[in-house]
Amino acid sequence: MTVIGVVGAGVMGVGVAQNLAQTGHDVVLVDKDEEILAAARATIWRNARMSRLMGGPALDPDDVLSRITTAVGADAVAKADVVIENVTENWDVKRSVYETMDAVCGPDTIFVVNTSAIPITKVAAVTGRPDKVVGVHFMNPVPAKPACELIPGFHTTTETVERVRDLLSAMGKKAIDVKDACGFVSNRVLMLTVNEAAFLVHEGVASAESVDEVFRSCFGHPMGPLETADLIGVDTILYSVEVLYEHYADSKYRPCPLLKQMTDAGLHGRKSGRGFYTYDAK
Repeated sequence: MTVIGVVGAGVMGVGVAQNLAQTGHDVVLVDKDEEILAAARATIWRNARMSRLMGGPALDPDDVLSRITTAVGADAVAKADVVIENVTENWDVKRSVYETMDAVCGPDTIFVVNTSAIPITKVAAVTGRPDKVVGVHFMNPVPAKPACELIPGFHTTTETVERVRDLLSAMGKKAIDVKDACGFVSNRVLMLTVNEAAFLVHEGVASAESVDEVFRSCFGHPMGPLETADLIGVDTILYSVEVLYEHYADSKYRPCPLLKQMTDAGLHGRKSGRGFYTYDAK
């Protein structure tokens, strides 16, 4: 694998691109406009510079960025050996991205679906290469997390899975095998927890601070569920819960109205400067 395409330069795409570059891979990072890509490069440089202070390896930010090429449009990943997709958890958006990538990429290119909840088989079905589509649910922040979920779809071959497992190992990741089911393991549990925590705030049972303090002090969690929501993105939490609700048709996944209101108001968490908590502008 000589060139890795990364589609989507949001929080997850930036983390994946940095992780790949700092482990020696050449990366093409793609998004829909230059402004987003310029912000992504600035974030990667800053994160690489701060890596040692945040408990990671000492990195040369210029060296990390030297391995990342940015471009607008899917044509830029046409010659990639592997493309890792990180766009929003919206099925219409994802479907369009995969239809476009399938048309421009070579027949041997592997597509890696970085999704919180959408089934991998559903994504693979809109391509002409379902045997070369596999899910990898990276955790945020990507460079700091040592493991991820590896999810083959119905048609994914063993060869595809093992090639991606090797890539993950080269990125410093332990791949945990999970079967293809909406939400997989982590988000079948996590999204329910965050959603219920949001209901507690919505109903006035407790403040966000109190909810999170219970989980930190009583259970020893390093972060509470609503701090986690801000880190992931409140909008991403909402979209993931909506996917679970639609897929399973189970009322336990009914999205909390507060998540909808916060998403509409632009209170998306750390990336917007305000969510359940307020953050200093970077």
